[in-house]
Amino acid sequence: MKTPDFFNDVTPIVMRDPLAAVLGAAQGGILHYTYADVVKLAGHSCPTVAGAYLMVQKALKELYGDETPVRGEIKVFMRGTLGDGVVGVISNVASMITGATDVSGFHGLGGKFDRRQLLFYAADINGEMALERVDTGGRVTLSYDPSFVFPNPQMGELLPLILSGRADEKSRELFGTLWQDRVKRILIDNRDNPRLVQCVIQ
Repeated sequence: MKTPDFFNDVTPIVMRDPLAAVLGAAQGGILHYTYADVVKLAGHSCPTVAGAYLMVQKALKELYGDETPVRGEIKVFMRGTLGDGVVGVISNVASMITGATDVSGFHGLGGKFDRRQLLFYAADINGEMALERVDTGGRVTLSYDPSFVFPNPQMGELLPLILSGRADEKSRELFGTLWQDRVKRILIDNRDNPRLVQCVIQ
């Protein structure tokens, strides 16, 4: 799998999954999630996928500090309704990393490790998404705004050609390069810009 070089510069998210430890899937239950992993989940790399990754990453840092976040013990709240806009894209990324699902997840072993009823839609929150620790009740509400990371103007000229099938190979490659350049500027150049991801601790 050949991906843009900057994917390797995105800090991985490290989780501890007690179920993975019990079932011998990973030593100590330690799992590493990379940006390339969520790209494989979504099937593409875009500002939305990048924003979902960053929101989860920043929320986990606020909730756990220097501790390793515990997968399967985090609730995810989405303000939007599943099927609206990019709600599903963002919640899929959050679900992959945190283990939270609505009704489709693992039902548990002996009353433990149940991954259901941890993901909620149409939540009454003042942000796009919120993550909450099951053990402490600590919550972080997040909003994401990449609008100030402007796309290259050439993209607007190239996209109609690509969608209509009139673009040549050089134009298609240029569009992909310019598209991923914006993703890079979001994930790498502006990852610590407070305008990009707003976190409210509750």
